[in-house]
Amino acid sequence: MAETSTILAWTLQQEIPVPPDVLGLLVEGEQAVASFKTFRDSATFTTKRLIVRDAQGITGRKIEIYSLPYSAINMWSSENAGGLLDRDGEIELWTRAGHIKVRVTKGTDIRRLDSLIAWAVLQH
Repeated sequence: MAETSTILAWTLQQEIPVPPDVLGLLVEGEQAVASFKTFRDSATFTTKRLIVRDAQGITGRKIEIYSLPYSAINMWSSENAGGLLDRDGEIELWTRAGHIKVRVTKGTDIRRLDSLIAWAVLQH
């Protein structure tokens, strides 16, 4: 199994409308379901996968796109923020590619994310 934990650590912020340029990444029959703002870009749940766009560099012109098919997710966990000192929640995904940590900032509905992942993984 490849080790991805040092590569894949995302932070999801508030839910946003699906970015128009993500629609060009979808395959026939695939639909965008929900998108979330990340530090510099977005993460979109579709009917088939999770697409994370990551703008890089000073100008943000270089874009890296991660595509995680739901069939690759073996297990997940979610942890809500604990209170005053623990302001961020966390979702962890165990996949065929390795372990992925997703931080969830205050104000983002972690149970919505948990529900989206459950819908995606258990349906597929």
